[in-house]
Amino acid sequence: MKNSAEPSGSTLIKKSGLSLSQKQGLTGWAFLFLAAGLIVLMNFYPMVRGFMMSLQTGVGANMQFSGFVNYTRLFEDPRFRQTLINTFIYLLVQVPIMLILGLILATMLNSRNLKAKGFFRTAIFLPCAVGLVAYSLVFRQMFAFDGLVNTVLVNIGILETGHNWLGTPWSARLVIILGLLWRWTGFNMIFYLAGIQNVDTSIYEAARIDGANVFHQFWKITIPLLRPIILLTAIMSTNGTLQLFDESFNLTQGGPGVSSMTMSHYIFDTAFAGNPMLGYASAMSFAILLMVALLAFLQLKVGDRR
Repeated sequence: MKNSAEPSGSTLIKKSGLSLSQKQGLTGWAFLFLAAGLIVLMNFYPMVRGFMMSLQTGVGANMQFSGFVNYTRLFEDPRFRQTLINTFIYLLVQVPIMLILGLILATMLNSRNLKAKGFFRTAIFLPCAVGLVAYSLVFRQMFAFDGLVNTVLVNIGILETGHNWLGTPWSARLVIILGLLWRWTGFNMIFYLAGIQNVDTSIYEAARIDGANVFHQFWKITIPLLRPIILLTAIMSTNGTLQLFDESFNLTQGGPGVSSMTMSHYIFDTAFAGNPMLGYASAMSFAILLMVALLAFLQLKVGDRR
């Protein structure tokens, strides 16, 4: 006969405190608490403060609430309009070329018949490891009036005299585009190469047996299977181009005039150079944030067929 003084099962559970799943949940939150606190402190709090500042005008302690004056000023500022045009020129020209070139290079470097693949992969990816300031200064020297590019073009007879690459609007933009292609094509190529290497080789073998040439294999097999990776790299490249700063600041210094200046470069000048206008700079930052979010949403809607 069971002893009436013996505690029941429910009593033992109550005395034991938290259940195992509850303890595991609390342990997980304990590990996440510090990281979550840092994210809130370093990301969300500055974003809220930045938005509040974008609704203010003035300098320092004299800043006062002015509503959406800074945002309406964006539509009236010819310099912001010019930097917006410049940034979208880089976006529309450089990003498609970079993605297509990265796809082609990844396909070529995945060939079984290519020798020294490791060397070529490293050589193409290596520019990503070069410092932004360092490579900008090197490009600035190369495209100077007496630089390497003019010297070569004059010696081989393409140009009669040196061209002022950094002194005319379109050639200055071209130099920035070339610098971006040199630096970031290898970065995207690595993503595509990793994706291609995960494709079953029997798919390509079956296509070759059916008579598909290299172009048809690339168009009908490689691109459809890499669609998620292409979408990812397109979004990353778009976001990076819209926030482009180093090339404009270090390579062309935004010149001549503001003909090659990007929006981020203009925000920097507005916030820290001459007469600082932190409220207006914050408003421009949130305008870029809105553009990045909108373009990422459109790319997801167009590229994700699910």
